Amino acid sequence: MAALFGARVRRLRTAAGLTQAELGDRTHVVSTRITQIERASGAKPTLELARALDAALGAEDLLVELWPYVYREAFPDWSRKYMEYAERAVAVRQYAAHVVPGLLQTEDYARAVLCLDALLDGEEQLEERVSARMARQERLGSPDRPELCVILDEAVLRRPIGGHAVMRKQLAGLLGAAESRHTTVQVLPFDQGGHEAMGGSLTILFLPDGSEVAYTEGSDYGQLIEEPANVSRYKVIYDRLRAAALPPVMSLDMIRSAMEGNYRGANLPSRSERRRLAQEQLQQSSGGRLRGGGRRIPGRRPGP
Repeated sequence: MAALFGARVRRLRTAAGLTQAELGDRTHVVSTRITQIERASGAKPTLELARALDAALGAEDLLVELWPYVYREAFPDWSRKYMEYAERAVAVRQYAAHVVPGLLQTEDYARAVLCLDALLDGEEQLEERVSARMARQERLGSPDRPELCVILDEAVLRRPIGGHAVMRKQLAGLLGAAESRHTTVQVLPFDQGGHEAMGGSLTILFLPDGSEVAYTEGSDYGQLIEEPANVSRYKVIYDRLRAAALPPVMSLDMIRSAMEGNYRGANLPSRSERRRLAQEQLQQSSGGRLRGGGRRIPGRRPGP
């Protein structure tokens, strides 16, 4: 993709009758930087530079639209592959152990999460990562948006990342997202005790061709699972988490209570009552529709 980006820059520059030095002057970089970009050597262009090149060359956002794919090349192969799967998924099932999943993060919350990376290389890289994360959320508003089901560990609600103002806005964003018939949000309370996904977060992706992949992630690692037998094991784990979590309506009540700073104020049922509600929820999902807005995937057995 870096080579394609460079070829587009060279073609547009030539068509505009500009030398590399002249284009460098217009984008406030030295001519050797333009040479590196066109040859796909050296550091990859930043988002800011992609915007500057787009404006200088009248590319009508072509270079800006290509930039996320160039940016992605900095990630390991398995990470890029996961991103590609995620962009095609017709349904996404996630368990988030520590932070709100990227697809549901507000911009301020995303910035607060991303700036915690010890390997972050300055403010410019931070803004690039925030922009890339926000761009991935655009699919949730498109006609081919995936069905999204998210289970949040209670810790996600109780940890005020970015401060209380940022966190309150993020919790309000979760409530807003849950209003969509394509999105279901549940909370897994602390009192459920230990479970099989305590080591990190879990995502199951359902792809258009009927295949499925799983992705597990910790604070400093990620693993893509494609072997069907192993994916099935993670689907069972997700099913168990979903059965243990609060039903959607009660989950939203808990999120509202967290917004008010009253974590004990939610009207939560007893554990036995929750088990009964979970059984009803799973039975209803097998009938074709999930409580809280989810839909059954045609041709697929009821799953996570």
